[in-house]
Amino acid sequence: MAQAIPFVQLGFSVIKAKNESVAGKFNQQVYNRNAQIAEQEAAQIEKQTEVDLQRFDQKFNQLQGQTTTRILTSGADLSGSGLRILHNNETQAQLERNTINYNSKIAQQSKFNEANFARIQGGIARQQGKAAAIGTLASAAFSFGQSKPGQTLLGSVPNPFA
Repeated sequence: MAQAIPFVQLGFSVIKAKNESVAGKFNQQVYNRNAQIAEQEAAQIEKQTEVDLQRFDQKFNQLQGQTTTRILTSGADLSGSGLRILHNNETQAQLERNTINYNSKIAQQSKFNEANFARIQGGIARQQGKAAAIGTLASAAFSFGQSKPGQTLLGSVPNPFA
C-alpha cells in the first residue's frame, strides 16, 4: 500500500493540472464573450447614431420651416438677412451632424478597443492555465521521481502508512 501513495498523489496532480487547463479555457471563453458583447455594443452605437441623425434632421427641418414662415409672415422676403439666417442654421446643423458622427465613431472605437483587449486577456488567461498545468505536472513528476518507495510526495512529512 505504501508504494501506491506516490502514484495516487501523481494521479491527483494530473487531475489538478487538467482542472487548471480547463479553468484557463473557461476564462478565455468568458473574455471572448465579453469581446463579442463589446462589438455588439459598437454596432448598437452605430444604429443609434443613425436614429439620432434622423431625429435631428426632422427637428432641423421643422426649425427651418418655422424660421421661413416667420420671415415671410413678418413681411420680409427670403433675401438678405432672411437667407443669412437660414444659411447660418444650415451651417450650424451640419456642425451638429458632424459632432454626432464624431462622438459615435469615438464611442464605437472605444468598444472595439475594449473587445480587442478582452481577447488579449482571454489569450493570457488561456496561457496562464496552460502554464499552471505544466507547472503542476512538472512539480509532480519531479516529486514522483525523487520519492523513495514508501515515502509520500510531501517531502519531510513522515508517511503514516509506512
